[in-house]
Amino acid sequence: MTGWAVLLRAVNVGGTGKLPMAELKALCEEQGLAQVRTYIASGNVVFASDRSEKDLRSSIEAALFARYEKKFGVLVRSAAELAGLAAQNPWPDRPGNRVVAIFVDGPLTLDGVTGLRDEVIALGARAIYVDYREGMADTRLRIPCAKLGTARNMNTVKKLAAMAGDLK
Repeated sequence: MTGWAVLLRAVNVGGTGKLPMAELKALCEEQGLAQVRTYIASGNVVFASDRSEKDLRSSIEAALFARYEKKFGVLVRSAAELAGLAAQNPWPDRPGNRVVAIFVDGPLTLDGVTGLRDEVIALGARAIYVDYREGMADTRLRIPCAKLGTARNMNTVKKLAAMAGDLK
């Protein structure tokens, strides 16, 4: 079995996309996923499965839509991919809560980026790294290719990689 993480977009952030993590865990268990665990209340769930990434994404998307009649952005990454992404962080000495990985399933490009101030951006494998330097509170940064992606800070990425990596 492979350890996997699902990252939902715009869940329990700023009063939108309410989804209790106990319900997300139960939904994943109903999909036949093993050793399901959630992490913080922002749409992170890890589990073990022999199914493909594509199959996992489509079945979880369908189950969420069937239950809530709403589309959720669902991004799926293996434990190995998460660990690799954490290891390739271009700014490993920066605070983990200031550097984020924006997970994107489509083509990665920095074309059309606007609002760049003191943030620093780098492209990774299926993710865009952003060092927010002094924090995200006042950012005006817009990255068009990340519109359907979801961001997690490096502390969360490392924790999810470890949690998913522990699953057999």
